[in-house]
Amino acid sequence: MKEILVLYYSHRGSVRALAAQIARGIESVPGAAARVRTVPKVSTVCEAVESDIPADGPPFVELRDLEECIGLAMGSPTRFGNMAAPLKYFLDGTAGPWLSGALAGKPACVFTSTASLHGGQESTLLSMMLPLFHHGMLLIGLPYTEPALNGTRAGGTPYGASHHAGMDGDATLTEDEKRLAFIQGVRLAEAALRLAARP
Repeated sequence: MKEILVLYYSHRGSVRALAAQIARGIESVPGAAARVRTVPKVSTVCEAVESDIPADGPPFVELRDLEECIGLAMGSPTRFGNMAAPLKYFLDGTAGPWLSGALAGKPACVFTSTASLHGGQESTLLSMMLPLFHHGMLLIGLPYTEPALNGTRAGGTPYGASHHAGMDGDATLTEDEKRLAFIQGVRLAEAALRLAARP
């Protein structure tokens, strides 16, 4: 089985729910498996540190996860139209894989969740793409040939799967949001397997 990294930071559960659907999509493709990882919170207190093992959920990501996997799905909640600090903090420490070109030519996709419907979903997705372009990754979106993208009244963009959680932070995905995240995982896995099979 070839593994694809599903890397995310989730504050109230919405991004974690999207990650689960993307992982399901990846694992529906024969020959593909999802390696789910998260990042620790960032503290404003310099001496504060997170445990090496999270209290619940998937393990924290390591640089080797990026290097060993054949593709990447990366998710974050929106913070003022940008990715959240914990994910950015992790990405800022990926100079080693950048210098070695470990991610160049691998496919990637991005996903997000916002409290407000027009709270920066698309700008957050675009902000997450920038470091991936610097790593030489090949970005995959969602085409309008997917009917749920045309029909959604909640989350979902051509730049990647998304969720509208509302101001109460409801992590429950709509059927369209579930479908789009699943399809994004399928598309990523299919592309990753094709690219990994190149001579």
